[in-house]
Formats: sequence, C-alpha cells, structure tokens
Amino acid sequence: MGKRDNRVAYMNPIAMARWRGPTQSAGPTIQDYLNRPRPTWEEVKKQLENKKKGSKALAEFEEKMNENWKKELEKSREKLLSGNENSSKKREKKKKKKRKSCQSSSSPSSSSDSSSSCSESEDEEKKQGKKRKKKKSRSYKSSESSMCESESESKESVKKKKKSKDETEKEKYIRNLSKKRKKTHPEDKPLSSEASSESDYEEEVQAKKKRKHEEQEKAMEKVKKKKKKQHKKHSKKKKKKSGSSHKSG
Repeated sequence: MGKRDNRVAYMNPIAMARWRGPTQSAGPTIQDYLNRPRPTWEEVKKQLENKKKGSKALAEFEEKMNENWKKELEKSREKLLSGNENSSKKREKKKKKKRKSCQSSSSPSSSSDSSSSCSESEDEEKKQGKKRKKKKSRSYKSSESSMCESESESKESVKKKKKSKDETEKEKYIRNLSKKRKKTHPEDKPLSSEASSESDYEEEVQAKKKRKHEEQEKAMEKVKKKKKKQHKKHSKKKKKKSGSSHKSG
C-alpha cells in the first residue's frame, strides 16, 4: 500500500488578492467624513447660549446652598454666644451671693467688719490658688530629682562594672604569672610571688603607656619630616620657574 499524498499547492497571497479584486469596506470612508453635515453659525450660537443657561442654573443652586449654610452658621454662633453669656452671668450671680452673705453676716453698723470678711474670703481664694501652683511645682521637681537619681545610679553601676572588669583582669594576670613562676621556680614562697606579681602588673601597665607615647611621638616626627620634604620640593620648583622666566626675558 502506498503512502497518502498530503502535499498542498502553494498559493501566492498577493496574486490571490489581485484576483479577488477590491474589498468592500464596511465602515464610512474618509470622503464620507469630509462630506459630513456641519452646523451653521447660528446653530453654534444657540448651542453656546444653552450652555450658558445651564451654568446659570448651577450658579443659582450654589448661591442658595451658601445662604442656607450661612444661616446654619449664624444659628450655631448664637447658641455658643448664649452659652458663654449664661456662664458669665452665673459667675456674676455667685459673686453677688458671696457679697450678700458677707454683708448679711455682719451688722449694718459694722460695715468695716463686712468689708474685712469679704477681703479675707478673697485672700483665702488667692492662697488656695498659690497652694495649687506650689503642689504642681513640687511634683515637677520631684520628677526631675527622680530622673537625676536614676541617671546617677546608672553612672555608678557603669563605674562599678568597669572596676570589676579591671580587677578580674588583674587577678587573671597575677594567676598566670604565679603559675609561670611555679613552673620555673617551684621553691619560691607564695607570698613573695603574689607581691611581685602585683608590682610586675603595674610595671607592665606603665611600660605599655610609655610604648604608646613613644609610638605617637614617632608618628608625629614622620609627619613633620614629610611636610619639610614637600616644602623643599615646592621651593625648588618656584626657583626653577623664576630662573626660566628671567632667561626668557
């Protein structure tokens, strides 16, 4: 049995398009767009007038809303003002009642006593206000003192930690020295070794300080020498430039 022939003939797309002819366009063409009906100048003016009328209506609506909002604001202001006036009136009434009570407690003949009692009540009120202020200042001072105490305690704890670290380092150094000496000189006495270890530790600390100081001095000398060399080079270059300029002249 032979194989089935699956080959398909090649068709040139450009030749096929030419053979089909021009395609029918579904939508409008450019010429149709250019020849479209357009409004006259009078119709355009009418459209603009209609737009302006619409904007006028919107402006009238906004004005009405603003008026209503202003009325609401005035009402709320009146309420607040009336509340403030009522509070001020109440205060005045209280003051008048106090004065009347002071006057009623004292007889009409002793007017000086009534005035003194009123002044005493006013003084008491002032004293109470001063006491309140003093209490507030004391509470503020106590809070400040507690803060200072906490800071001082934290500083002391840091110092104690540093001291404990130094002591532990010293003890470690002394132990290491005593161990080394026991290995090298086992016949020595323990007391003499402890005293000598402390002195050795102090000597080593001083030696380290001296080394640091000597290293700093050496570094400073090196910097000074470099600066001198740079200055000499710069002066030589200036002399060469001045000599060349004189020769050219």
